[in-house]
Amino acid sequence: MYIKPGSMLGLLGGGQLGRMFAMAAQQMGYRVTVLDPAAESPAGSIAERHLQADYLNDQALDELGSTCAAVTIEFENVPAQALRYLARRCVVSPDAESVSIAQNRIREKQFLAENGFPVGPFTVVHDGQDLPRIDVSLFPGILKSSQSGYDGKGQIRIEHADILSEALTALGNKPCVLEKRLSLAHEISVVLARDNLDQITFFPVPENHHERGILDTSIIPATLSDEIVGKARAVARQVATRLNYVGILCVEFFVLGDGQILVNEIAPRPHNSGHYSLNACVTSQFEQQVRMLCGLPHGSTKLVQEAAVMTNILGDLWKNGEPDWNGILRHPQTKLHLYGKRAAKPGRKMGHFTVLADTVEEALQQTARIRQDLQF
Repeated sequence: MYIKPGSMLGLLGGGQLGRMFAMAAQQMGYRVTVLDPAAESPAGSIAERHLQADYLNDQALDELGSTCAAVTIEFENVPAQALRYLARRCVVSPDAESVSIAQNRIREKQFLAENGFPVGPFTVVHDGQDLPRIDVSLFPGILKSSQSGYDGKGQIRIEHADILSEALTALGNKPCVLEKRLSLAHEISVVLARDNLDQITFFPVPENHHERGILDTSIIPATLSDEIVGKARAVARQVATRLNYVGILCVEFFVLGDGQILVNEIAPRPHNSGHYSLNACVTSQFEQQVRMLCGLPHGSTKLVQEAAVMTNILGDLWKNGEPDWNGILRHPQTKLHLYGKRAAKPGRKMGHFTVLADTVEEALQQTARIRQDLQF
């Protein structure tokens, strides 16, 4: 399968990940149609076409499938049913089965556990009737809704079993996963590209730091041993192969104090922690996404400089009005990316910046100076 430049590519979802995919595709000579229910979106504003419709609208899906050579997704909460429908008409990557596993925490945890991948202690909570059987060793824990949770949303920290019922009610009495809270030494993510011939290319592994459940910074390369990074890549490779996955996949890992690694989540798409690749790698994760979708060879993922630090810019920074971007732009080794979102809200990802340097220490120092200048 080879889809040549000039072809129309379809995208389900209009957020910032879709925007960066569209930019990469257009740079390579492709055209993009975005299907998204919102009247305005970061990706829809720059794509050649924007179909404003629900993801399960048959007429819109028929239009997408008949005019696009291939279709991919911008986020994992696109209904898997839409991907099955489109697969009758055109190339779809990733496939519906992979997405249906990754978009549901229950299916995701069960897939990982049943296939022998390392995961932390957890249990499934379907409803209130499951509460009496919960093992007390899972406390303190985190109760996570099975669907639509991201950036800390749909999660409640639970110190003891007495408040589990209250937490379940707060999450709408819908199926959840209860995970034991672990003492973490590090969090890392493995972003990879896999084609339909089982060829896999890895991006440099970042070390991630979160605030309020939202990714704050990614440090590249991770300040961990080659052994730990190698173990994480090996597991991620096995996950991608077991899913028969084609496209860009991110596997997030917890690293414990003894060096043990545990899979946290799977994301069937480019990942926030891979945004550094836009400036720090020969090929970005978004160009690689286009390559995998169109049957092109893998691009090089080598770093163009020794180190980088990517920092998210949230809507909180707008509390006193539009930030003075000169605090970033005056640094020649720093790249600013804004996502074209009209409304800035606390916790909303509005953009990011990436500092390139010869060492991680230099990149961290420059990042700290910028954060101080912008007061965040």
